[in-house]
Amino acid sequence: MQIKMFTGGVFDTNCFLISEGAGTILIDAPQESAEWLSTQETKVDLLLLTHGHIDHIFDAAKIQREHSCEIGCHQDTVRMISEPDFFRQFGFQLQVEPARADLLIEESPSLTLAGIPFEVLLVPGHCPGSLCFLSREKKTLFGGDVLFAGGIGRWDLPGGDHDLLLHGIRTKLLPLDDDTRVLPGHGPATTIGAERSTNPFLI
Repeated sequence: MQIKMFTGGVFDTNCFLISEGAGTILIDAPQESAEWLSTQETKVDLLLLTHGHIDHIFDAAKIQREHSCEIGCHQDTVRMISEPDFFRQFGFQLQVEPARADLLIEESPSLTLAGIPFEVLLVPGHCPGSLCFLSREKKTLFGGDVLFAGGIGRWDLPGGDHDLLLHGIRTKLLPLDDDTRVLPGHGPATTIGAERSTNPFLI
C-alpha cells in the first residue's frame, strides 16, 4: 500500500491518497486537495469521507466531477455534502458545492473498497457518522478527527458528544495493537500504543 499525504485549507486538514494494486482511494477532501491531485498523475477511483465537517469535504464535489469517481460515506454525512446551506442552520456562514453520495458505508469487520480491504469502525462523538478505516494487514488506521497525537476530536460542535467519543476510542481504537499507525485528520501521525500511554485525554 502506497500512501501520500496532503495538508490543505485554513484548518490544515490532512487527506491521504492510497494506491494498492489497481485501486486508488482518496480519504477526505480538504480545500486545495483537488489541485494537489492534478499534480499526482493518478485518477481517483473512490473518495472516502471520514465525516462531514466542511474542512474535510470542501473539494469533494470538484474531485468527484474531475475524476468521475464515487463518494463513499456514512448515511449521517450525506446531508452535509449534498445540501449547500447545511452548515448555515447552525450559524456558520459556510457553503459547500453539493456532491453526490454514491456508496453508503456502515461499520464492517471486512469491506473491500476499490479493491482495497478495510475494517470500518464507526466512532461518532466528534461528528455524527465519523468513520475510521483500518488496514489490519498494514497496521494503519485512517482516523479522521477521532484521535490525534496527544489529543482527541472536538466535541463542542453541533452533533458532538464527549462521552460518546471517549467510549468509541476506548472500545474500538485502543484495543488495536500498540504499533498500529494512526494517520489523523490534523497533525502528525502517531501510534495506538503512544496514545494509550501518553494521551492526557485517555489516561
